[in-house]
Amino acid sequence: MVRRILHNFATRLATALLSFAIVWLTARYLGAAGRGAVSLFVTDCAVLLLFIGFLGGSSLIYLAPKHSIWSLLVPAYVWATVVCTAGTAAVGLLRQVSWPYLGHLWGLSLVQAFFTINTLLLLGRKKDGVYNLFTVLQVAILAGLLLLAFTGSYSWRAVTTYYYATYLAYGLPLILSWLVLLRLPDRWEAGHLLRATTRELASNSRGAHFSNILSFINYRLSYYFVAHYTGARAVGVLSVGVALAEAIWLIPRSAALIQYVDLVHATDKQAQVASTLRVARLSVLATVLAVLVLCALPPAVLVAVFGPEFGASRPVILLLAPGVAIMAINMICSSYFGGIGQYRVNNLATTLGLGVTIPACWLLIPAFGIRGAAAANTLSYLASTAYLVWSFKQTTGAGLRAFLPSFQDVKMALSKQLSS
Repeated sequence: MVRRILHNFATRLATALLSFAIVWLTARYLGAAGRGAVSLFVTDCAVLLLFIGFLGGSSLIYLAPKHSIWSLLVPAYVWATVVCTAGTAAVGLLRQVSWPYLGHLWGLSLVQAFFTINTLLLLGRKKDGVYNLFTVLQVAILAGLLLLAFTGSYSWRAVTTYYYATYLAYGLPLILSWLVLLRLPDRWEAGHLLRATTRELASNSRGAHFSNILSFINYRLSYYFVAHYTGARAVGVLSVGVALAEAIWLIPRSAALIQYVDLVHATDKQAQVASTLRVARLSVLATVLAVLVLCALPPAVLVAVFGPEFGASRPVILLLAPGVAIMAINMICSSYFGGIGQYRVNNLATTLGLGVTIPACWLLIPAFGIRGAAAANTLSYLASTAYLVWSFKQTTGAGLRAFLPSFQDVKMALSKQLSS
């Protein structure tokens, strides 16, 4: 497991570095206002993709070992098309955006949805290597195309450049993922079996995905508050600080993903508790170290890298730091409860977090701007994590102290990796 987690971590590290390159390119060449426009578009796409999870998402991983992938793919694709169409129409009604914006929102959210469905099915069949490859490939294509467009001889520096680059970045890996799926031995199921699988997918997805939607709202609701009170430029500055801080989450997310897949396939769930705690302790240690390094960056570095407008991102990073660190425990606990099918715990935790996020954004952002947004996020993370740790103790008997790393954990992980 340690080797698989390290492989997944290496993939996420490469993805994070490439994502950092995308943030840098859009911030450096489009400015704070352009970066803010890109951030709001990405957030709109992500909102649409969240609702796709009501008939898919992590449930595709959960059910892929038990069913033909085609019985899962068909309803997931149909639902994705419905959600992207209805969601784009809702954005058009709720926000004052142009018709070209809505067209790109519909097209790109649909391509991303199909790509996500394909890769989750591959991960559900434990094709970790293919999943990792496609994940890195998608971000690498996007970063490469933006670099070419912004710095090449034509110098196409506009927000629309991001849209067209994203079409290619998701479209090409989508085609490749189809080729891999077609090579699997799965056969089409009869109509009545397809309907039964669809009902099971819908039932599982509702419980599994509700917390994901609330989590995303906790992560990104502040963007809309900041856009309303201070404008797109402030969103751009905030997004850089958030992107740098949340890049650290590749560490616990790598561990949580592998832990979740193993829990899904395990016959004895209780036997996985010790493994979960060991992984959690290493994740916490690595996350805290990464947070300390990030907090040590002076504003001059941010100005030199992103431009003079982005020195104000450092206070955002410092205020987000405690929440980013505590989320290492949050993600491991969430993957554990998801893997054993106790979605109610995750739902209650994210609901509690949202109950903190909304009043905190309403009170802090008008008064403190982007600093208030960062503080609101941290308060939300602390509240939801506290509930998850309490629930984990009620279920397994292991409390907060069990998540704190020791020298023995580090020594064990290093010895296993060296012996492999």
